[in-house]
Amino acid sequence: MKVLQPPGWPRPKGYSNGIEARGRQVFVAGQIGWDATGTIVSDDFADQFEQVLKNTLAVLAEAGAGPEHVARMTGYITDRDAYLDAAPRLGPIWKALMGRHYPAMAFVVVAGLIEPAAQIEIETTAVVED
Repeated sequence: MKVLQPPGWPRPKGYSNGIEARGRQVFVAGQIGWDATGTIVSDDFADQFEQVLKNTLAVLAEAGAGPEHVARMTGYITDRDAYLDAAPRLGPIWKALMGRHYPAMAFVVVAGLIEPAAQIEIETTAVVED
């Protein structure tokens, strides 16, 4: 993968402006903060974020992929303030699970998610080199 960073643009913190990749594409459906039994792990935003990443990595592993293969992520959050309040805890969670790989990302504040207790949902596209 190649990070796309236009000359003169400030380097974004925690994501990339763009990613160029070739290979087998893996699409992960929106993951929320529930465990294998379908139970939301916590009402804490950071705890749900951590579970979302674990769930994403579990699905990626089924395709022989890992965090280094993630090209893009789109996150949907129900509470901007909860996200901002949790932000100091999100970076260490990210680094523990995803390392220092930062895909192209966007987060969108939404009115709600299908699972009422979910505060965050992330869909992911990965590219595994041929």
